[in-house]
Amino acid sequence: MVDMRIELVFVPVSDIDRALDFYAGIGWNVDFDQTVSDEIRFIQMTPPSSACSIAFGRGLAEGEPGSLRGVQLVVRDAAASLEMLRSKGVDADDVQELPWGKFVTFRDPDGNAFTLQELPEWSRGYANRPEN
Repeated sequence: MVDMRIELVFVPVSDIDRALDFYAGIGWNVDFDQTVSDEIRFIQMTPPSSACSIAFGRGLAEGEPGSLRGVQLVVRDAAASLEMLRSKGVDADDVQELPWGKFVTFRDPDGNAFTLQELPEWSRGYANRPEN
């Protein structure tokens, strides 16, 4: 079997600098911001403790700004994460409790949606996750 890891997700945005400010404002690291040419600017950012980053810029993503759905990030505490997001003015839904975890969905200024999941205690590996 060949090892494969998802390490980069492209996010379609309408305003590059607004997106950069938004993600940096919620604590995501700016790994790379390079203008390659008049047609290409590449920004890569990584959430704290994540092995997967996002990328956006000019000449990169093919989707419509705001069309990203289905990206999920695991957090230790959904309620604390919601409180942090709202304290920074982020549009985030209330915590949704389901048998397989607690969830918070938030949107960037374009409407791209990310979901935070607090895993249930019975989930394998729960006790071994790093603090978020």
